[in-house]
Amino acid sequence: MSGSVVERERDAAQGGTDLLTVGVEEEFLLVDPHTGTAVPAVDLVMEQVPAELRGQVEREFQTSQIEIGSPPGLELSSIRHSLGVLRRALADAAERAGVRVLAIGTGPVEGPVPPVVDKPRFDRMIERFRLLVPGPGNNGMHVHVGVPDAETGVRVLNHVRPWLPTLHAATANSPFSAGADTGYASWRSVEWERWPSVAPTPYLESHEHYERLIRQLIASGVMLDEGMLYWYARLSAKYPTVELRIGDVCPSVDDAVLIAALVRALVATAMTDIAAGRPPIRTDHHLLVAAHWRAAHDGLEGQGVDLTDGELRPAWELLDSLVERLSPALERHGDLAEVTDLLGGLRRQGTGAARQRAVFARTGSLVDVVHDVARQTRG
Repeated sequence: MSGSVVERERDAAQGGTDLLTVGVEEEFLLVDPHTGTAVPAVDLVMEQVPAELRGQVEREFQTSQIEIGSPPGLELSSIRHSLGVLRRALADAAERAGVRVLAIGTGPVEGPVPPVVDKPRFDRMIERFRLLVPGPGNNGMHVHVGVPDAETGVRVLNHVRPWLPTLHAATANSPFSAGADTGYASWRSVEWERWPSVAPTPYLESHEHYERLIRQLIASGVMLDEGMLYWYARLSAKYPTVELRIGDVCPSVDDAVLIAALVRALVATAMTDIAAGRPPIRTDHHLLVAAHWRAAHDGLEGQGVDLTDGELRPAWELLDSLVERLSPALERHGDLAEVTDLLGGLRRQGTGAARQRAVFARTGSLVDVVHDVARQTRG
């Protein structure tokens, strides 16, 4: 996002409106169109991206990954348009480069691990953390929601943390790895947790507490810099936003728009609760870890941990309850009708993980899974 984008985020957050901006970043995998194995093709694809879109397309950590970012906006329609344009342009660029682009959490087909992008910061990460890169690329979705100031942002982090496992389950999109079903709906989540700074966001006393923790974590060696703060929700190091980074990249634009709307409504609901003096739920850290593990394991097709009482419930029941809680904020932003429609589609199709498994059950071919994910990615 450019400086002008930062200014728009700040103006929208501080402009006296109760509507919040939202922006989306998505990471994708580049694969061989015939075998489905990850390929180190990011430079070739970047050369094929139209010049007018290159400011919204970036290299990621590995040479088999590429990232897009939508400009922030108040309307879901603008997010949908941006993601649609960028995904189609990226799919076309990949095909011109002789590869395919997949909105998938990690590579399903066994093959060599592509190298890390040649960048000094990434070189330092590999030097310190060595073999923590486990596969062809971990691809997530990050949602930015504008907040008026850092202190409010920290309070929002406290309020949203008990609800993130449910959204984590809804984004599950990586059941296969190295040619096998992992038994998890989001294997990306399991691989990602090898990095020592990946964790649920802790309960924070203040923005000063947040900054002190960052300094201490850097001093401990588990992070090189603030950019390696891989909590599931954090303050953006670049923009005046809260950044939620819990899930796999979504297979389709519809799925991404749904998650963006729910995340924005979750942040808006948190701000309403803060203004009303309602305290956040003080969830035990280890129970929160368990809830995220369950979300990665089951997706929406199994059980989830209800962090209001610690009990197991059907994951869809937890998502329905969350949407009901968020309904006032969804309605205020004009998103309720679209979210209701998109939830119906998600219920019919299942998560990305369920869709991949359904294709494999029909055909017995991971290459067919790759082709279906590529179709959904392009839209």
